[in-house]
This record gives sequence, structure tokens and C-alpha cells, in this order.
Amino acid sequence: MAQQEIKKGWLSRYSFIFWIVVIGFIYYWSITSLSFSGLQESAGTVSKSIINGILHPQWNYFYDGSGEDLFTQILETLAIAFLGIFISSILSLPFAFWSARTDRKHKFHWRSTSGKLVLVFIRAFPEIVLAIMFIKAVGPGSFAGVLALGIHSIGQLGKLFSESIETMDTGANEALQSAGGNKFDVLFLATIPNIIPSLISYTLYQFEIAVRSASILGMVGAGGIGTPLLFAIQTRDWSKVGIILLGIIVMVTLIDLISGTLRKKLS
Repeated sequence: MAQQEIKKGWLSRYSFIFWIVVIGFIYYWSITSLSFSGLQESAGTVSKSIINGILHPQWNYFYDGSGEDLFTQILETLAIAFLGIFISSILSLPFAFWSARTDRKHKFHWRSTSGKLVLVFIRAFPEIVLAIMFIKAVGPGSFAGVLALGIHSIGQLGKLFSESIETMDTGANEALQSAGGNKFDVLFLATIPNIIPSLISYTLYQFEIAVRSASILGMVGAGGIGTPLLFAIQTRDWSKVGIILLGIIVMVTLIDLISGTLRKKLS
């Protein structure tokens, strides 16, 4: 018995060596599998042009009243993210209740398991893939971006909402049931008021992610700041790239600060 305990203690103490070897092998295999053909002759010149353009942004592009300036494109990007999250926050609620495992007596339940599988299926499609699909269906523009973000975020918010339902305090539900309340009373008077702070917090967190995603979707024609960024890169207008990147950094930073402050107040 003592020898077995000593053996288990030795294994648990030095098991990290095994994982170091495994991780090292994975890194070695990944690096050796890459095919590096070297740098192009113009790499140095292009790199200097990129750095010089980013350090000297085109300030007059910030706002010129044309409707295609940086300020307008940033507002469009925020609108795409907001509408996408607004749609998904509503549509994800039924999926959240579907996939939430409220019966803790059994590890497997067909209802919650099927709901979780549906959410995994929705999350499997990246926003860019969905954007390309919706562009083929509704045409290029902001509407395709809103649909792509809205559908993808259903999978993300549905998972987070279902976890909030699973971990909530059920005391109010049980009290309302003991007082003679029906299922609708329990849902609207106990469950939803109990999880609303968590739902709002998760929605704000997902909005932060959606703003970043909306900045990229324009590169495939789904509206937002990504479209002029792609055109500026293609034409090698690095000063314009610099001001656009600066605008994206400021926008994302402000959204993160505001969202983080609101989530702290809700927690």
C-alpha cells in the first residue's frame, strides 16, 4: 500500500516532464512542417513604407463630409456590431433555455444535449464565412455584416446564457412554486429577473468581440471600416492605412473601457 502511494506521488510530481516532452514535440513538428522560402527582395523597402505610413497617418481622411471618411466608417462599424448583437441577444434566449441542463439528477438529458449540439453547429461557422454566404444571398454591404454577426453570436451568447441559467440560484423559483405559481410565473417573475444581470454582462462582452469582428468583415464586402482598409492596402496607401488602424485601435479601446466599466457595475 505504501509503495503504491509512493509511486502515485512520484508520478504526480514528475508528470509535468511528460507534458513538456509532448508540447516540445508538437512545437518541433509544427516548425519543421512549415515551408519557408525566404524574404522577397522588396521586403525591406515595403516594410519601411508601411512603418513610415503608419507613423505619418493621413489626418485629413478622418472627416471630410463625403460619407466615406474614417469617422463615418467607424460609426457604420459600430452600427453593424450593435445591430448584430441586438438581434442575437434576443434570438439566443430560446436556444439558451433549450440547451440549459436544469435537471441535475441525470448527467445526460436529450433536450439540453441536442440544444448544445445546435449551438456548437452555429458557432462552427466563422463570421467571415457567414458574411461571404450572406453576401451571395443579399448582396454586399452592411446588411450582410449584420446578419453574419447576428447568426454567429447566437451560438456564443446561447452558450453563455445557458451556463448562466444552469448556475443561477433556484431559491426564488422554488419559493414561487411553493406559493402556487405556474411555469410562466416562475419564468417571468423568478428566472428571468435572476439572470438579467448576467445576460447583460455577457451581451456587453460579446459586443466587444463583435466590434473587432465588424472591423474585419468589410474586407470581404460586408460593410464597415474593413472595406476602405482593404482598398488602402491594395493601393499601398500606407498613410491611409495608418489613420484607419489608429481609428480602429481608439474605437476598440473605448468600447472595451466602457463595456468593462458597465460589467463591473453589474457584477
